[in-house]
Amino acid sequence: MRTRLFAITVCLAGLSMAAPAHAQYGAKPGTSNRATGETYHVEVSGAFWNPTPDIVISSEQFGQIGSDVDFVNTLGVTDTRFRQLKVVGRPATKHKFRFEYTPITYDAQKVIQASFVFNGQNFQVGIPVTTNFQWKAYRFGYEWDFLYKSRGYAGLLLDLKYTDVQATLTSNAVGAAQFTHARAPIPAIGAAGRGYVVPNISITGEFSMFKLPERALTSDQYSARYYDYDIYGTVNFNDHIGANFGFRTFDVFYKVKKDHGTMHLNGPYFGVVGRF
Repeated sequence: MRTRLFAITVCLAGLSMAAPAHAQYGAKPGTSNRATGETYHVEVSGAFWNPTPDIVISSEQFGQIGSDVDFVNTLGVTDTRFRQLKVVGRPATKHKFRFEYTPITYDAQKVIQASFVFNGQNFQVGIPVTTNFQWKAYRFGYEWDFLYKSRGYAGLLLDLKYTDVQATLTSNAVGAAQFTHARAPIPAIGAAGRGYVVPNISITGEFSMFKLPERALTSDQYSARYYDYDIYGTVNFNDHIGANFGFRTFDVFYKVKKDHGTMHLNGPYFGVVGRF
């Protein structure tokens, strides 16, 4: 999937660069031939994202190994719409500083149909369980567009993703609320590319990743991976206002000693973008 996304993005960028905007649309000589929406210093965008969740978490406590708890099938977590905020500062044509925040919260209530152990407590069949899952996903990054043309670009991404995950299960049959909490800064590297179909409509693809296998540390107690895919189209009504529609995937795994979790979210989003 990563290979296909990168190949599509690069091809689109290459095709778009082949036909300058001023030649195709008769721009006046001496004016900027950048595509609509590419002359800015600050870009702010907001979006609504509706991903399909796949979340499995195991939490050990009091010497009891936790079960792999499926938050969708066992606890009843369902699709929920979230908001995303992105800010891009662009001090020079080929350099961008990026910030992104995605607060993810799932709430569910269900009478469980399968017993499991979570955080050292036994949850038995037939008891009602209230679930609260919170994931605060931050992204701080730098993008260098080593290839930049009037109708597209290709660039390198350097990211620091800060992940803060907390899962809480509450049931009167168990007593106090049981929770697990994991947070860590995660460095990542990736690529980005954009191509313009026409001067005001673009297609952008981005991919960044990090992977720490268990063998990377002598203790074999820690490992992690983080894959982030994003492909979207933008319609720029003018240089300052546009609309986005895309598809995004978060794929995260972590292991901290005897606790581990897998979180996979993917789905469509739409939003607006403003530039100045």
